[in-house]
Amino acid sequence: MLRGDVLDRRDGSVQWGRKLPLMLWMTSLWACGPIEPGAASEEALLWEEQELWALNGLSTNGLSTNGLSTNGLSTNGLSTNGLATKEFLVWFNENPALSTSVMGYLVRCAMEDGQSLAYDNPVTGQRYRWKGELGLAPHWSLGQLPSVPEQQIVSACLAAHVNKFGLHVSLSVLGSSAQGQPMPFTADELALFSIREACFFGNLFSGDGLYVANDRPLLSASESTTRACGLSSQAQSSDCAPLVHVGFCSDFCTLDASGTYYTQCTYQGTSFLPITTRIQPREIFQCGDGVCQMTERCGSGSTAQSCGVDCGACP
Repeated sequence: MLRGDVLDRRDGSVQWGRKLPLMLWMTSLWACGPIEPGAASEEALLWEEQELWALNGLSTNGLSTNGLSTNGLSTNGLSTNGLATKEFLVWFNENPALSTSVMGYLVRCAMEDGQSLAYDNPVTGQRYRWKGELGLAPHWSLGQLPSVPEQQIVSACLAAHVNKFGLHVSLSVLGSSAQGQPMPFTADELALFSIREACFFGNLFSGDGLYVANDRPLLSASESTTRACGLSSQAQSSDCAPLVHVGFCSDFCTLDASGTYYTQCTYQGTSFLPITTRIQPREIFQCGDGVCQMTERCGSGSTAQSCGVDCGACP
């Protein structure tokens, strides 16, 4: 019998055999590759990075890396029936490398640091283990069906991890769990990730849509970023569907008492639990800084789309 094994190492124990119902969007997705013995997986790189933050005195509770592709946000194939189903088995083995990346982001958002979800693939005999990090859906993580708040906050978290270029960029993720428990952060974290970026909200699982808004002014014509789905330079970000850019967070969302992150966003009459993100200044590129970035184009001008000074004239 297939099962999802929840491992909880916070007290040194290992708990087995608790099924974890999981909502899955089962479509193509950019991925680093399957978790294999000896392989440097995306999750392993994340934990190495978190150890670096810890050495510098920064809280790791809200630090994460993004890299989920936009086509991984489709609700096609949505399921709440868990890992022990024929549907999950078929989906997972269509492309295990892609599927394990989807699962990695889902578990990272839903489960907390010290927890993980293991899956034994009966087709290949390979074991997969996805590590928790942010702990946004504690009841769901314990095997209960996800509530609407848990659906919303996990949706927002997944959206925050989207990168349409398929790149891994460090970011600060701020917000509260579905039960209202704030994710810890430090003054050092806010200082390092000093650029307010965006707010993400919606519900992938209910058909309510998925939305993003700027938490700072639009990028100027000379600026660009690989975080283009979150930080827009125009009214509508391109190539980010089903993520829809709706303007500015301040138009829809309410800040917490400290003014650090948003606690609720209301759009088209529905209120959502959001995720707020911050990035480092180096993630915003400037035409004229002497480096032809992947988000810049050749040309004769001084804009990101025609940056002759950095990228030269077009052939």
